[in-house]
Amino acid sequence: MRVYGRSKLTPNALGLVLASCSLVACQQRGEQVLPTPAEVASYYSYEGGVRAALNGNVAEVTVPQPAAQLRRGGTLWAKVGPYVLLFSDETRKLLDDYPALGGVRVITTVGGGTEVARALLGRTELSDIQWRRALNIAGRARKDGTERPALLDDLVRWGEQHTEFGYSKRYVGSG
Repeated sequence: MRVYGRSKLTPNALGLVLASCSLVACQQRGEQVLPTPAEVASYYSYEGGVRAALNGNVAEVTVPQPAAQLRRGGTLWAKVGPYVLLFSDETRKLLDDYPALGGVRVITTVGGGTEVARALLGRTELSDIQWRRALNIAGRARKDGTERPALLDDLVRWGEQHTEFGYSKRYVGSG
């Protein structure tokens, strides 16, 4: 039977070994990078155009909402605006592609940039099952919401349960 001697690591040598291991682990995981505003905007195709920015580790997507839509649809259309874009395959893919992104905020505006509504979806807010449900609710609202406003209302309720949101009193009132 062979007995091996013990080697002693000095505190400095131990620190060097641990730092090396940490560096290798970080390189194996891949660097955690944030998208550029142009990369964020490239995920979304929206008729009125999209502006994108980063606020810390949150992607902010700003989209115009037609004034005629707000006049015709009132409070419900003012509220639903951010959720139509937020609960989409594009948002899910953006979050999947950029693990360092903490969330996505969609802001709707009207006219010269007056804010109508905003909603922030945090990265970990929805499980896989909840994402499927969100995509279903939003898809139905996009497809048939004009003829069946109850679908828009369902999307608003879902959005309010799963996001940090805010509505302009000018378009939604105090309620």
